[in-house]
Amino acid sequence: MSEIASRGQLRLAFLRWAVVTVPFILLTGFASARFLPTGSQNGWFVALAKPQGMPEQWVFPAAWAVLYVLLGLALAMIINARGSRLQRPAIILFAIMMAGNFAWPLVFFGAHQVQGSMILIGALGVLALVTAVFFARVRIVAALFMLPYIAWLAYAGMLLYQIDQLNPDAANLAPGRSTDQIEVK
Repeated sequence: MSEIASRGQLRLAFLRWAVVTVPFILLTGFASARFLPTGSQNGWFVALAKPQGMPEQWVFPAAWAVLYVLLGLALAMIINARGSRLQRPAIILFAIMMAGNFAWPLVFFGAHQVQGSMILIGALGVLALVTAVFFARVRIVAALFMLPYIAWLAYAGMLLYQIDQLNPDAANLAPGRSTDQIEVK
């Protein structure tokens, strides 16, 4: 029996995938930033000199929430594109890109490596572009959903470059003492 699925059936199949991929990307993304203190909770980051164009701290989780939703929707579109010979390589590229994305907080906030995180952002930018090209060959809308992520990587790279210029010895910058530590005399 060979039937062609209706538009409604295809839309429902996409929505089933989106119900899985969007929360998965959101949860893994935010979990990757919770393995260690980030933002204003990270003493090393607080001690860094910041560029003038640095957004308020609340902007980062808000922007990432939107980006993760778009990435999850893009992934659902690709997973739902049955029959495409580029589906599998596109999903593999996406997974590699997301692994690098989830490793970034460890390099920057954990290892205090500004230059290493700039290299990682550059690699992520290249991976995101290649992934978007593969996505475009499977589903053009999925590739369009990748564009805000690519733009954010460019913006983050610019901020990292400025942070590197303002803090040439950032890796050796010791965070200030926490006020909640107990001093033993």
